[in-house]
Amino acid sequence: MTAIQLPLADRTEAGRLLAEALPDYLGRMDLLVLALPRGGVPVAAEVARALAAPLDLMLVRKLGVPGQPELAMGAIASGGAQVLNPDIIRALGISRPAIERVTESEQRELERRETAYRGTRLPPALAGRCVILVDDGLATGATMRVAVQAAAAHGPAELVVAVPVASTEAVDLVAEQADRVVELATPEPFMGVGAWYDRFSQTTDDEVRALLDEAWQREDHHSS
Repeated sequence: MTAIQLPLADRTEAGRLLAEALPDYLGRMDLLVLALPRGGVPVAAEVARALAAPLDLMLVRKLGVPGQPELAMGAIASGGAQVLNPDIIRALGISRPAIERVTESEQRELERRETAYRGTRLPPALAGRCVILVDDGLATGATMRVAVQAAAAHGPAELVVAVPVASTEAVDLVAEQADRVVELATPEPFMGVGAWYDRFSQTTDDEVRALLDEAWQREDHHSS
């Protein structure tokens, strides 16, 4: 794999470079690219376009530590999948009621996004397909681990995780569950996903909807 220059310009460039690292999947009829919103959508949109694959969502939400929302104590996904980080929970003495409060709040946001992004469009079938899960990076890997767990429950033929940057620890954890993990760089010390992008502004709901609408129109046109 060609070495990449860090920092990456933005998520769009990251997606183009990531697609170049996935040549084996170009033209596969069973291929499906699933983005983790919101930051994973611009990356995944470029991957799906380059690989001529349909694009859809794997909705996940990080469970942030109370008072430190950027620190993940776990994650949840559509369909009820949940992953918790017992080391962080134990180290910080987080109570079960506190975990449940955060989970309930993030479940409401998950449902809001499901409606906001997908509308009445049904989720795609994953059974028997090659599914590539894409995010803009892996720090702890909590959200991707729950995404893999949620996707695996639907019986895909192959489950691939593809990200531009990741911590080595997250890659190791995700690799225990996915069939393959593709990452462009594992810089050390990792310092968080945003440290490896020049432009890392928050992806908005409107941007997510626009990218999905474009991909879905292209898919509907090809299938008509």
